[in-house]
Parts: sequence; C-alpha cells; structure tokens
Amino acid sequence: MVSKRRLSKLEDKESLTEDASKTSKQPLSKKTKKSHVHNEVEENDSVFIKLLKTSGVILKTGESQNQLTVDQIVFQKKLFQTLRKHPSYPKIIEEFVSGLESYIEDQDSFRNCLLSCERLQDEEASMGASYSKSLIKLLLGIDILQPAIIKTLFEKLPEFLFENVNSDGLNVPRLIISQLKWLDRIVDGKDLTTKIMQLISIAPLHLQHDFITSLPEILGDSQHADVGKELSDLLMENTSLTVPILDVLTSLRLDPKLLSQIRQLVMGKLLSVSLDDLPVIIKFILHSVTATDAFEVISVLREKLDLQHFILPSLFQASQSKLKNKGRQSSSGNQENSNQDCVTLFFDVIKSAVRYEKIISEAWIKAIESTASESEHKIFDLVILFIIYSTNTQTKKYVERVLRNKIRSGCFEEQLLQSAFCTHYLVLKDICPSILSLAQSLLHSLDQSIISFGSLLYKYAFNFFDTYCQQEVVGALVTHICSGNEAEVDTALDVLLELVVLNLSAMRLNAVFVKGILDYLDNMSPRQIRKLYYVLSTLAFSKQHEASSHIQDDLHLVIRKQLSSTIVRYKLIGIIGAVTMAGMIAADRSRSSGLTQGRTDMSNEQHTQVTSLLQLVHSCSKQSPQASALYYDEFATLIQRGNLAPKALEWVGQTIFNDFQDAFVVDLCAFPEGDYPFPVKALYGLEDYSSLDGIAINLLPLLYSQDFAKDGDRMTSQESDQKLVSPLCLAPYFRLLRLCVERQHNGSLEEIDGLLDCPIFLTDLEPGERLASMSVKENSFMCSLIFLTLNWFREVINAFCQQTSPEMKGKVLTRLKHIVELQGILEKYLAVTPYYVPPLANFDLETLDVTPATTAAISAKIRKQGKIGGRKRKADGSKTSSSDTLSKEDSSECVPTPSDRSQLEKEFKGREEKTSVSLQNYYVFFRELDIEVFCILHCGLVTKFIFDTEMYTEATEVVQLQPPELLFLLEDLSQKLENMLTPPVARRIPFLKSKGHRNIGFSHLHQSSAQQIVHSVVQLLTPMCNHLENIHNYFQCLAAENQGVVDGPGMKVEEYHIMSSCYQRLLQIFHALFAWNGFFQPQNRHLLYSALEVLTNRLKQGEPDQALEELLSQSFNYLQNFSHSIPSFQCALYLIRLLMVILEKSTATKNKEKIASLAKQFLCRVWPTGEKEKSSIATDQLHTLFSIYLEHTDSVLKAIEEIAGVGVTELISSPKDGSSSTFPTLTRHTFVIFFRVMMAELEKTVKGLQAGTAADLQQIHEEKLLYWNMAVRDFSILINLIKVFDSRPVLHACLKYGRLFVEAFLKQCMPLLDFSFRKHREDVLSLLETFQLSTRLLHHLCGHSKIHQDVKLTKHVPLLKKTLELLVCRVKAMLIFNNCREAFWLGNLKNRDLQGEEILSQNSQDSTAEESEDNTASQASKSKTEDGEDEVSDGEKEQDSDESDEDSD
Repeated sequence: MVSKRRLSKLEDKESLTEDASKTSKQPLSKKTKKSHVHNEVEENDSVFIKLLKTSGVILKTGESQNQLTVDQIVFQKKLFQTLRKHPSYPKIIEEFVSGLESYIEDQDSFRNCLLSCERLQDEEASMGASYSKSLIKLLLGIDILQPAIIKTLFEKLPEFLFENVNSDGLNVPRLIISQLKWLDRIVDGKDLTTKIMQLISIAPLHLQHDFITSLPEILGDSQHADVGKELSDLLMENTSLTVPILDVLTSLRLDPKLLSQIRQLVMGKLLSVSLDDLPVIIKFILHSVTATDAFEVISVLREKLDLQHFILPSLFQASQSKLKNKGRQSSSGNQENSNQDCVTLFFDVIKSAVRYEKIISEAWIKAIESTASESEHKIFDLVILFIIYSTNTQTKKYVERVLRNKIRSGCFEEQLLQSAFCTHYLVLKDICPSILSLAQSLLHSLDQSIISFGSLLYKYAFNFFDTYCQQEVVGALVTHICSGNEAEVDTALDVLLELVVLNLSAMRLNAVFVKGILDYLDNMSPRQIRKLYYVLSTLAFSKQHEASSHIQDDLHLVIRKQLSSTIVRYKLIGIIGAVTMAGMIAADRSRSSGLTQGRTDMSNEQHTQVTSLLQLVHSCSKQSPQASALYYDEFATLIQRGNLAPKALEWVGQTIFNDFQDAFVVDLCAFPEGDYPFPVKALYGLEDYSSLDGIAINLLPLLYSQDFAKDGDRMTSQESDQKLVSPLCLAPYFRLLRLCVERQHNGSLEEIDGLLDCPIFLTDLEPGERLASMSVKENSFMCSLIFLTLNWFREVINAFCQQTSPEMKGKVLTRLKHIVELQGILEKYLAVTPYYVPPLANFDLETLDVTPATTAAISAKIRKQGKIGGRKRKADGSKTSSSDTLSKEDSSECVPTPSDRSQLEKEFKGREEKTSVSLQNYYVFFRELDIEVFCILHCGLVTKFIFDTEMYTEATEVVQLQPPELLFLLEDLSQKLENMLTPPVARRIPFLKSKGHRNIGFSHLHQSSAQQIVHSVVQLLTPMCNHLENIHNYFQCLAAENQGVVDGPGMKVEEYHIMSSCYQRLLQIFHALFAWNGFFQPQNRHLLYSALEVLTNRLKQGEPDQALEELLSQSFNYLQNFSHSIPSFQCALYLIRLLMVILEKSTATKNKEKIASLAKQFLCRVWPTGEKEKSSIATDQLHTLFSIYLEHTDSVLKAIEEIAGVGVTELISSPKDGSSSTFPTLTRHTFVIFFRVMMAELEKTVKGLQAGTAADLQQIHEEKLLYWNMAVRDFSILINLIKVFDSRPVLHACLKYGRLFVEAFLKQCMPLLDFSFRKHREDVLSLLETFQLSTRLLHHLCGHSKIHQDVKLTKHVPLLKKTLELLVCRVKAMLIFNNCREAFWLGNLKNRDLQGEEILSQNSQDSTAEESEDNTASQASKSKTEDGEDEVSDGEKEQDSDESDEDSD
C-alpha cells in the first residue's frame, strides 16, 4: 500500500517533484506485482544483502519496490546493533558499503534504493511514520553508516548530471539530493557542505537551481554562516543564480553585516534584472531590512525601482488604449500574461512586508514624505501608499496626512494618478474598498485641491475597475450626495456628471442608485438639484432611448407630481427639473455629432415632447408669480448655455415676444386711467418723446392693481377670467426675451433696443416733505415701486452692457446713474418703513424662508447706538436676509470681510442720519448683475467719453463713469468674488444659520466655474489698475492741498468717503483674486501669470515670458507704491494682506522685511477720523495688523521692547484721550490689543527656540542665553504694565500668556541654564532675578483674581500655580545638577494684591512663617563664599520662595 509523504511547509518544489515521481511510480509497482505470480527477490551471499534481510528489508529486482517487513525505526535499530556487535566491526562497515556500491551499479537497483520501500507490515501495527522512506534514506539515518553513504552518493551523482530525464520521468540527481533532506542528524556537516558546494559549482544551470534551493532543508544551523558566505561569492560570479541564492538566503540564519553586503550588491544590479526575478529580489531586500537601516534601504530602493522599466511596452500601450476607450468591463484572458503575473507577485511581496513589518511600512511612508521635488515622485509612490493604506490599519492616518500634504504641494497631480490607474489597475482593483474609503475621507476635507484628488479617485476607480467596483463607486457618491454637506454634495454631483459623460453605458446600469437621490431633494440647493436632474436627464435622453425608457418614465412621473403639488417648494423643484429635462430633450447635438445639419435638429416627436412639457410647466405656474418668474429664469439660463436646438428656440421666441409685449409694454399715448393714489408720470426716458409715439413700461398700474386693489397676499391668484400679470415677472421675463433674441440674432438686440431708453410709468419718487405724512401702506408701495424699477434697470444693463455703439454705451451709463440715484431715494423710504418686506427678485428655493429679522436688527441697532433713540427705528429698516451679510451704515461705504463689517457700522454711525440704512441688507431683493456688466469699468474715471450720433449732434452730452457708479460696480464685483473665490472655511456659516443663504443672489454667477470668473476678472485688471491709480493720484493731490485733513477747506467730505470706499473695494477685489487657492493647480497657472503680467506692465513694459519670481517681485513693488496714499486703516490692512498674498507665492524672503516696515509705517501713522467717531480703527483690524508686524519683523524681542518701552511710556505720560507720539494707533482704548498681541507673540517666539544641548558650541550657548535675557526682560516689562493698566482684559491676557511663557521657560530655557550655570554665573543670576520679579507679580495677580472673585480670571489661576510649582522643582534640580544643593532654601510668601497690600485670609492666619528676602540673601552669601556660588543661590532662593508659596495660598 502506498501512502503520501508528509512534507514540511518549507519543502520546495523539488521535493514535491520527487513525491510526484514516487506516486507515479508506485502504481506501476503494484501493477507489476499483480501481473507476476512470484516476486523476484535479490538473492546473493553478500554481507550487504544478508544484513539487510536480517534487519527487515527484502531487496527486489526489476521494477518491484524493495519491501520493508518491520517498522522503519526497528529496521534502523536492528541494522545498527548488528553492525555494532559484528565481530569484524568496524571493518564490517566497509564491507557493507562496498556491497551497497556493487549493488547500485545496476541502475534499476539504484533507482529502487532511491524510491520508497513497500510496507508489508499492517498499518495498525505501525508505530512509525505514515510513509515509507527509501532504503538510502533509512541507511543515512544510521550514524555509523552516514558519512560513507554520503561519500558514495556524491561519487555516484556526477554520472547523472548531464543525462536527460529517464523515460519514467525520474530525475536521478534530484532524487539523490532529496535523500539528504530533513535528516534527523548530520554526522559531519562541514564535509557535507563542502561536497554540496563543489557539486553546485560543476552542475548544469537547471540542477544548480535545484541544489541551491535544497540547501536549507539539508544543512544544519551551524553550517548557515559558511554556506551564506559561499553563496554570496557565487552570487557575484554568476548572476543567473540570483533568484535561487536570494531565495535560500532568506531562509538561512546569517550575520546582519553579511546580509547588508549582499543587499547592497543586489540593489546595485536592480535595474538590470528581469521582471520574473524581481519578486524574489524584493522579498530578500525587505526581509533583510532592520529598524536602523530601514529608511535608508527603502529610500534607495524607491529611487532605483521603476516598475515601468520592467513592464513590456506592449503591455503599457494596451493599458493606455484602455484608458482611451474608457469602456473596459472586466479583465480579459490576454491581460493575464506572465508580465502582469510577475507584477502581481511583486506587489504581493510588498503587501506581505508592509502588513507584518511595521518598520517597513513606516520607512516607506517616510521615504515618500521626504521627497520634496515634484519631478521625483513616481507612479510607484502612489500605488505603495494605497497598498499601505489598505493593508496596515495602524498607519492609515499617517498615510492620509502624507497624501494630503503631497496633494497640497502639487506633488501628486492628476496625470500621476491617471498613470497609476492605467499601469496598475489590476493591483489597485484588489484594494478597491480601501481606495473608496480613502476617497471618502479626502472628500471631507476643506481644501479644494484635496477634494479634487478624492473626486479623481472615484472617477478612475469607475473607469478602470469592474462592474462590482463601479457599483460601489456610484453607491459611495450617492452617500455623499445624501449627506447634506454642501461641499461633498457639489463634488459628488460633479463626479457623477463627469462619469455620465465619459461612460454613459456603464452609468445606465447604476441608474437605479442615482434615482434614489430624488428622495433627498429637500436638503439640496437649486444648483445641486439642477445638476441631479441634468444627470438623470442625460441617462434618460441621450442616445439609445430604448435602453433607458424606464428612466424617462420615472422622470416624467416625478416631475408631474412635483409640478402639481400645492407645496410651493416642490412646485419650484418640479419647474427646475422640467426645464432641465426639456433642455436635454431639445439639446443641439450638431456640435457633438458628425451628422449633417438636416439631421441635427429635433424630430417631430421630440418637439412635441418639449412643447407639451413646457406648456405643462406654464399652466402649473401661471397662478403663482414666484413660480412663473422661476420658470422664466430657468429657461433663460438654459438658452444662455447655447445648446438649445434651433427648432425649439424658434418656438420659444415666437411665444415670448408677443406675451411680453402684451403683458408689460404699452403705448406712451395710451396714458393709464384710473384712481391711483399718486399721479402717474412717464419717467426715466432717454429720448425725446414729445410726439408720444413711443412705448413705455406699464409698471405703476400693474403694481397698483396687485397691491392696492386687493389686500390679500401677492401670491394669491386673481379672478379666473382675468389673466394674471405680476410686475414681479417683469425682470425675469425680459431676461428670457433678450437672451432668446440675442441667441437668434447672433448677439444683436436691435429688435428690442427700444426697451433700453423707453420711459416707465411711475410717479414722482423723490419724497421731499411728504415723507412724514405718508401712510405705512403708501411708503411700502413706493418702496416696492422703486425696487421693481431698480431691478428693471439692472436687467436692462445686463442686456445692453456689451453693445459696442457709443450711443448704447452712453445710455447704459445713464441707466447706471439712475440706479445709484434711485438707491439713494430708496434708503430714505426704507428708513421710515422698518418692517417692510420687498418683492422677491431671486426665485430659487433658498428665497422661500428669507424673512428679514427686523425686530432683532432694530434691537441690535438700539443697543449699539442707544443715544439716538428716536432715529434708530428708522435707521434699521433693513431686513437681514443673509447669515453672512451684516448691515453697514452708509451705502457709499464698502463692506469688506465679515470681520470688518461691524467696525464699518461703528465708523460711519451718525455721520449722516438720513442715509443710515444700508442696502447691503437687501441685496437678495435685487436682480443679479451678470459678470459681463463689469466691462463698463473700461470707461475711464477721469477721461471723458463723448457719445454722439448723427441724429443728435447738436446736443452732445458728456457721460463718464462717476465715483458713485464706480463704487456700485466695485461693491457688486467684490461680493461676487468673495462668494465664488473665498474658501468655505473662511466664510463659515454660523451655527443654526441656513447654509444656503450665502448663495442667494448668485445663481447666475454659479453657472460659471471659478476658473471662468477668474479669467473674466483678469481681463478687468487693466481698467481696475487705471481706477486705482486715478484714486491714488486723487488722494496724493488732496494730501498736498489739505495736509490730509478730512474736513479741510474746500474738501468734499462725501466725495472723500466715496473715493476711500472705491479704494478699499479695489484692494479687496485684488486680494480676493490673488488669494484664490485655485492658482496652485497646474491648469490655472497661466491665469496667475496673466494677472501678474498686468501688474508688472504698469511699472514698465516687460519682456514676454518672464519668470514667475520676477513677475511676483515687480507686482509686489507696484502694489507697494500705493502705501503713501492709503486713506483709511481698513485700506491699509487690505493692502498689507494683498502684499502678503503675493509674497506667499514667492520663494524669496527679501520682501518679508518690506511687509514689516510697511505695517510699522501704518501703525505709526495718524489716521483721519469721522465727524462724530472716536476712532476709525476697528480692534480686530488693529489686532491683525499688529500681529502681521510682529510676525514679519526681524527681531520680535526688539520690536516688543520698543513698543512697550517707548510707545507705552509715551502713552502713560499723555493726556487721557491722547496717544503715543511714536505709535499714534496706541491709545488707552487700544492698549489691550497691543498688550495681548505682544504677550502672544513673545510666548510664540520663545516656544520656537530650541533648548540646545551640552554638546553645542560655547558660542551657541552664549547666543541663546543672551536671547533669553532679552525675552525675560521683555516679559518683565509687559508684566509690570498691569500696575498701570489693570483693566480686566489686560489681566486676563497676563494670566493666560504668563503661564504659557513660564511653561516655555521650563522646557526651553532651564536645560540651557543646566549647562550654562558654571560658565555664565552672572548672566544666569541676572536672568533669574529679573524673572523672579515677574513671577512674584503673577503670584500677586492670582491673589487679586481670587479676592475679586472674577470667574474669567480665576479659571487660569490653578494652572498658573501648578506651573510655578514645577518651576520651583526644576530650579532645585538645576542646583543639584551643579552641586549647589545647600544653596536652595524654601520659604513662604504672603498673599498680596496688585498694589502690594497683604490679603488676609484663614490660610494666611495659619501660616506664620513670613518671607525675609534680605536676611535670606545675606545667609546664603555667607554660606558659599569660597566658590562664588552664593549669589546664584541667593537669586535662585528668592525665585523659589516666590513661586513655592503660591501653594500656601
């Protein structure tokens, strides 16, 4: 019976081959036994055969197996005893071996001896192994026979080295070597090693592989070192044996130095090895790594290992073709070639290494992290990070951090990620869940570049992986969309949209997941809803309609339900969805398809589908002006995109033109008749309409019929037989009309140019003296009338701003002037109508819950401006409609960042009560200006443009862009850039505030990408630089004439403030532009170059294609020139911020000093104040500017000493309302700002100073000690200021930053004092004495806080006391370290207040020991006079007693 042989796990493929040979041979033996009646037993009188037979082995001839009649162990024991007890021992051994040699001369006999024996004993009686060994192996297990038999085998083996494999498939050399494996004991290991290595040197290559890989199973541990040395020598001689040698070396116990040498040798040849050998080589390298050299080895390995070098070009090209096709669903058989298998094995080796060896994973991450250059990063780096992220859970956070940093720095870009997926998609597919998990984590970031990288992971995972992974990708994106996080939703929808475009057929398979998002529309913004419906409409209607009919049916069903809903929100959602779907059905595909023009237009079926859908929307929305207006706006946006089929456009144009004319346009001669509360007049006409043959906008009668004729809500419907015409739809309907005309006539608006200059039926809007006598309802009516007129004018400007004729340009400027005039009138009405809610102008869903909080706003005004109680109710008629839009006091003053707005309210309050209402609170009730409107900025501020025509040459009119109109445009542009370019983290929405409100009024803006907006603004930089320079010249001339006094003789204060506001707005726009983080993305670098070239060319016409550093330097110099004409502190801060943004993009540091110098210049300037205001400087702005100064100055300590020592001293000696003469911005009111910043920066500076070590140079010790002397002196000066300025904020800053400074002193300075004490005794003494005075004052401050029971102050006391206790212990440790323990003495301090008065308490009554510093000092100085350490102990002791007694408090 034949049983399988049980091998160890480490047995290699040769052993398995041997077993296979045996199992294939054994059935042959059994068949032979059955076919022959008798067994042919070897009969011979030789000692060899007799002894074997006596011991239990019967030798057979031919192909029959040798028989074992006893157990294997019993046989070995019997034979050993027989030989040992034989009379002729040890000569009998030679005879026995000689008989063996004679017997194996016959090849069949030799083969039988090498093959396993047949067991005749029952299995149940067997106590040995479950398999039978060969005769040779049994004999090798006998110690006295082993050396001779090994010698015989090695003498016999060369006969078979160069023979082919036998017909029965047996490889005799392998069989011989296999006899030596797993022996229980090797008698002479050294001799065996020598023989094997000699055999390896002469064997052919294929046997060399077999012999080498068998070494670990043959040799004992004692021979590993010798074998390792010989194998390393062989490795240098024969590179073809690299793989088996390295495979064996990983299984041997070798000296680390030898392993290191071999590893260096192998890594030197890494680029010349074949891909088949790479997995074994990498396994050896990683196996030989130790904790000390892991980083170095991995770094070298990473540099030399470029997998693309090993992959055949054909495979790489095949991967590239898959990337282009984007349609691979699964891995086909031809991809699973040998190269790809080797790559898979290679990465399996790395996976195993990083999973089980923490030092390897961490070293690999560090190697990638320490690579700074973008060009040095490889595809391999990304794949390794992904693998480590998937296999090692402990390093996930570390991998994420490295990835984020590399993405921010631009090292990992889209091309690198694309190549990684393209080359190694099979490897990455196996870790798809981890890649999706990483993408999900990256999408939670606030950095746009990281979010983009996460979205690319989703995109490439979908494109390259199989159907299952694609389903997981879509599921993850749907989860992001339903999360409610605005940034996540936007990014995920963008990815979905891109996937639909790139791989429509694959996305259709996952359409059911996308449809599930329709259940979560309540938490989505209109922009996001449009994207979702666009994705669904694309899946449903773009090509192959029959494959997506179920999606079409579901979409129609959902939209019809929404349109017929009685809930306004769902009706509006239905309108957005219906218009989006209609746009997809009626899309103009002539550009994307190669069809002829006759076949690109819609089919009749599609036309019918579109018209019926739009008619359904019209019928469902006609009873609601808001729904109708949204429908018009959505349709206008659809047309503006320019992808509507001509047939659909023609149908829309025919219906719109007639309907608009019937609804809103009347003949001028058909003067409205009726009982109106105000006399109707045709106002704001730009032509001479003396003949009354023109047209007019019928605004006042429409508004009157809606508001006065019915007392109900304007949203209610009128009688069923009367067509609803709401003035609310005037502006949206006109926008739709002009876009339709513009699209049909290639940009020409001649058909509707009469609407630019036609008058409007209004009444006299200037209130005059009648304002006080008008009723609330009349005031509200006038406000609504002005709002509607303003929105009409804004849409007119949107329409005609790009017309090129001088006449049209002049009329547009006139309309712009009308807007500014009407806004001034509107402010007067709003001031006396506090609870007025204007008509809507933006009709997105976000406006549904916009109800300005008038009560809260008014109460806030009263709290801020309590003195002017009677006027304040008028002053804040504003309705705060946005969570991040705060009110400001003057419509002509700009609104900078949210942090600046509160200051602007204070700055301009009470200056002009009649204009105290800010229209910024009402911006959501104004129609949005298109980005194209700002081409008006090209009109000069000083240069006069004369517009005339042949018809009116006699009455030539001079029109130019005046400062108020310029300010109006700049304010709007600034708000757009803040909304579009400012990162979300910088405009975080307050808690419990609606997240969607900040986007109200910017729906048209968000139709464009940030890149498009930046491109448009860059085109406007030249005119904005012109305006900036003109305003700069204005203030320069003003300063020359009036020495900068605002109310100087002949100065127009209002004009001054408007020009100042324009200045600030321009700087704010420049800052928002250059602070855009999108400039760091490679595809946007050209925009940065273009913008910087504009600024550089203002100084001199530079050469094209200048280096970035040169452009940044020239731009910095250009902007710095404006510092001399800055009119206000706010402008100064924006200029500084702008220069810092420019500086951040440069690697040069020379301009850092200029920032500090400029900041100091602004701090030392006397800023003009308003008529009724104490100061024009906001505390947060002063805090920011002062922090910038200290952060950029060369020496923070010198700057603090200058301000605290000079500026504060001047302030103390100045009158009550005075200021420092050196630093005019330093007043008693702003002292706390200066103090807080100085304390914070002082702590930050010393915390960043390295403690140093005793091994450092003496010069370094002296420099650091000098630095700490300056820091402690500054700290002492600042702490002592609380005796003069003892206000609560000052004391709070002192407690907070005082503790932090003492902690930094403990960590950074005390180690320095440890080894500087002996050599610099005087310096250490001086430093500690100075510090002692400061800490004693901190102790008094703790007592002051407790006695006044100020919670804000006392919460810092426990931590401060604990820190001071630590200081006591640390000083004692320093003295012990310097053999000066006896100089340490501990006493008690009395609790005192800031004035030094003793604080009596129960604790102080119990504590009878008082501090006597003078006596202590004298005692200490007497105790240590011989070695000069008495003074030091005195200082230390005072210090210690000071701090320690705070415990007794």
